[in-house]
Amino acid sequence: MDLVTANELTENKPHTENLGYLAASDRPSRAAIEAAVRTLIAAAGDNPYREGLIETPARVARAYEEWFSGYQIDPAQHLLRVFDESNDYEDTVLLKAIPFTSTCEHHMAPIIGHAHVAYRPSGKVVGISKLSRLVDGFARRLQLQERLTQQIAQTLNDILEPRGVAVVLEASHGCMTSRGVNQRGVAMVTKAWLGDFADDAELRRELLMSIASGC
Repeated sequence: MDLVTANELTENKPHTENLGYLAASDRPSRAAIEAAVRTLIAAAGDNPYREGLIETPARVARAYEEWFSGYQIDPAQHLLRVFDESNDYEDTVLLKAIPFTSTCEHHMAPIIGHAHVAYRPSGKVVGISKLSRLVDGFARRLQLQERLTQQIAQTLNDILEPRGVAVVLEASHGCMTSRGVNQRGVAMVTKAWLGDFADDAELRRELLMSIASGC
């Protein structure tokens, strides 16, 4: 079997400067990825060359390209187009229950949840689909829910320069529901408050009530 050795998997490679992500030129080839999957299958105790598993490494490689496509984009680009006709709108814009799927960087288990994203414009308003794309772009990476929450909020704040930003994430973690304590039905909630939302407790209360309500 052409299985990948531990040394090959942990070989030091230079990283990009900004966030420590690997540059495209330093990422493993498709063949190396498929070999790594065969190694994992063998480590689990199965034969990666048996019928039923022979195509699995290629399928997993393609799936990883989709699950981690957030490394190929800058999610902030989704916020660059604004609507001039809405420049005079100053109340809260809230997009509730944005579904997202991410991957825990500790166990590479799925994180499945919803994001609630709000901002108080100061001359820049974007289409609501852009908020969803922003969440998805950061979610499709190896993540911590706390960091994902902060990345969404800070990017929205940096690009739109609003008077306030609020991000609330609710998610279940596969590393807790399918292993370890094996507790199903639990959800982790993280919040980020910037600007008006950080300064005004009543504004935070109103937002949380809006999220909890059916409207």
